[in-house]
Amino acid sequence: MSVHVTIGDREYFRGISRIPFEGPDSDNVLAFKYYDEHRVVAGTPMKDHFRFAVAYWHSFCGTGVDPFGSPTRRLPWSTHDDPMTAARERLDAAFEFITKLGVPFYCFHDRDLAPEGRDVEESEDNLREMVERAGRKQAASGVRLLWGTANLFSHPRYMNGAATNPDFRVVAHAAAQVKAALDATIELGGENYVFWGGREGYLSLLNTDMKRELDHLGTFLGKVRDYGRERSFEGTFLIEPKPMEPSKHQYDYDVSTVIAFLQRYDLDRDFKLNIENNHATLAGHSFAHEIRVAADANLFGSLDVNQGDPHNGWDTDEFLHNLYDAVEIMLVLLSVGGLTTGGMNFDAKLRRNSTDLEDLFIGHIVSMDTLARALMIADRILRDSSYADLKRQRYGSFDDGRGAAFERGEIGLEELAELAAELGEPEPISAKQELFEGLINRHLR
Repeated sequence: MSVHVTIGDREYFRGISRIPFEGPDSDNVLAFKYYDEHRVVAGTPMKDHFRFAVAYWHSFCGTGVDPFGSPTRRLPWSTHDDPMTAARERLDAAFEFITKLGVPFYCFHDRDLAPEGRDVEESEDNLREMVERAGRKQAASGVRLLWGTANLFSHPRYMNGAATNPDFRVVAHAAAQVKAALDATIELGGENYVFWGGREGYLSLLNTDMKRELDHLGTFLGKVRDYGRERSFEGTFLIEPKPMEPSKHQYDYDVSTVIAFLQRYDLDRDFKLNIENNHATLAGHSFAHEIRVAADANLFGSLDVNQGDPHNGWDTDEFLHNLYDAVEIMLVLLSVGGLTTGGMNFDAKLRRNSTDLEDLFIGHIVSMDTLARALMIADRILRDSSYADLKRQRYGSFDDGRGAAFERGEIGLEELAELAAELGEPEPISAKQELFEGLINRHLR
């Protein structure tokens, strides 16, 4: 049964009720075909596998503008000249959309939620008002905050970075903004707090003291952690890797780089990683690879779900619709225990020529269905096929005997060298890559 939902005095998405689950035979573009939040897969309801979140910036601030053209979408909640009036209406539209879509979380930058003021004090006053309003919306709807963050990349003062800026005055402004954004996150019960260093990097190494900038970043993050813990923030601090764009080189290049940074500055007990698909591909990796690297280091936190265009070398932030990639992602997630305090945030935007309000629903529905279908396929692969056994067999020589002793660290270099002569030349063992690929394809149904 369709349920009518609106959170606010005005309804923006008229004619659209709570999105129902209708199954794979449905032709209704405003219904889920595979995402049934209550369906149990691998012992867990779908809603808990995914912990879906809506990105405030793309979904409610995105107008279709790009470097080559003006806005193409007129947002009915952003028509007022007064920024705070527009912010209040945008909040109404956001909670109407999130509630109708039926997802449990949302995420925001401080400047998405509330406009920047003429000075630090006015900016903080604006944010406090909008946080109070958002708190009431959360209480009325049951929607929760997955994470908050500060936009430390849009304002001209951050053209040379925020915490890594060569001007100490800019570092102080960044601190004021992060303090206010973290306070807002705590007030709204956010489960995580994210850092994306869009301009924490350099455009030219000729004028950059990289070691000094990295030291400043390590110190800055440590002070944020200390402040948050002193104010009883028990959530996870997250860093989101990206190799480039807008900077030529960003210090949070990829998961491996961030892991090394966190360990170097003794931050790895409080910080984990928020991994984005399109950022992974820009770094020359797959989404699954980056998740696996983070999980193996016990630093996997949360996901920004989207995809890039393989024919375009920049961050296109498309809604994820590639089923094969989604299956590989879910195979990894199921094998590492899935999400805990993290979630799947749709850091994705409509294409510039998708201009109907219903398109925002369709983009999210398609991605949610793609991931739900991938979850069921991955579960079948792990449960009903030879995939897991074949993978284990590749490493069978380490399961007992001298191989197992080596894994335990009980065999030194000299003994290993002696074993080479004793064991003789090994016969090649096929990796069976084509078999693995074919096995995945057989289950894509």
